[in-house]
Amino acid sequence: DNVRDGVTVLASLVTLAFVVQLFPRVLAGEQPHWQVLELLPGLSLSFTLEPLGMLYAMVAACLWVPTSLYAFGYMRDHHEHNQTRFFVCFALAIFAALGIAFADNLLTLFLFYEVLTFSTFPLVTHAGTSDAVRAGRIYLGILVLTSVTLLLFAVLWTWHLAGTLTFAPGGILAGNVDGWFVPLLFAMFAFGTGKAALMPFHRWLPNAMVAPTPVSALLHAVAVVKAGVFTVLKITVYVFGVEFLGGSGASDFIVWVAAFTLLSSSLYALSLDNLKARLAYSTISQLAYIVLGAALATQASILGAGMHILMHAVGKITLFFCAGAILVRHHKSRVSQLDGIGHQMPWTMTAFLLGSLSIIGLPPFGGAWSKWYLVLGALDRETVSLLGLVDVSGAFFAGVYLLSSLLSIGYLMPIVVRAFFRPLAPTGDDHDHSGSQEASWLCVAPLCLTGAGSLGLFFFADSIHSLLRMLPLGGV
Repeated sequence: DNVRDGVTVLASLVTLAFVVQLFPRVLAGEQPHWQVLELLPGLSLSFTLEPLGMLYAMVAACLWVPTSLYAFGYMRDHHEHNQTRFFVCFALAIFAALGIAFADNLLTLFLFYEVLTFSTFPLVTHAGTSDAVRAGRIYLGILVLTSVTLLLFAVLWTWHLAGTLTFAPGGILAGNVDGWFVPLLFAMFAFGTGKAALMPFHRWLPNAMVAPTPVSALLHAVAVVKAGVFTVLKITVYVFGVEFLGGSGASDFIVWVAAFTLLSSSLYALSLDNLKARLAYSTISQLAYIVLGAALATQASILGAGMHILMHAVGKITLFFCAGAILVRHHKSRVSQLDGIGHQMPWTMTAFLLGSLSIIGLPPFGGAWSKWYLVLGALDRETVSLLGLVDVSGAFFAGVYLLSSLLSIGYLMPIVVRAFFRPLAPTGDDHDHSGSQEASWLCVAPLCLTGAGSLGLFFFADSIHSLLRMLPLGGV
């Protein structure tokens, strides 16, 4: 076990060092390129590192380290079986995420997107129970169905229209497609990217909550869902082009779908007592923030969407780490069971507070910056058509963002209030439960690190902003 864990830590650190040393080069304007294999003339398995991919690669590489440490503590404390298989699949998932981040074209991105789906399937079904098997069927069914029937068809259609699948500044479709084909193609990309969890293709995500908590962290923060929204954002910038998409109104339908997903999942989260399920629907809402930012197709909304990939990742992984620590130490999984637990787990619940404040978007936490730019981006959009019947001002969607932030206060802060301001729930035994009873340090240290990161990102957002300002956003 120690050898396996040591190899995992070493691999995560080497990966992090490799990605970090590329960051200054991309920030300086370089775009390293590597062609692995030419399949057909003009169609190859190749990689190029541009600013958006650099951001996603940093998210995956940086968060793999604390997630690995957390997984060691969680899997041991929970006495999980098949741990070697678990960590191998985990490493494959990070490998696939980096392949998506570095993809030079739609073919490369699609191949690694599928690798990510199949490498995470054994993680979702890890428990081997009937619920886990059912969740795995839903997970694989929705993600493969959407990618093969919609995403793959959209990729092939793009190749037919543009004659290339290589990502290019300003997009490759402008001048090659017009009329109602443009919104249809964009909708196929958006819905075909099932990992972005747009309704109605979102059910895989809450069902996957039967997986161990480190897997939930991987699904909701590090790799899977971020691969989805990253794909939508990358296609917006490098396949359609921000000017073309924003000027044509082709993304208006997806704007409304994302806004509906954003609000309805926030409202539903308010009603859930299961902690991980509440966090899952919070994730669906926060992913819709990013898709809405991409679909609004303004400079500020694209910047905000890119920043939110990072800010949400750090905040949400903290919340899932905390949920897992509570489960392994006190066997509690429901919000209604958390009265007074902040006195037993002060470090854990303080980290939960920090992550929550970032998700809500209050300064001085990282989420404040991404939400600020998303709201500005919505205000920059003059009108959005609702099925061609009525035009709505972009200010309406700024209001959607603000309303969702208020709802996130409603489903996150009562957890903190219960933990710190209610007396400890009676246990029915004679033992003293009033002292600090944290999970193992392997669980607590990572969540403290990412909780502090939610705060620290507010003060170090300049480099992320500078990186995303290098994206080819045109004059929209």
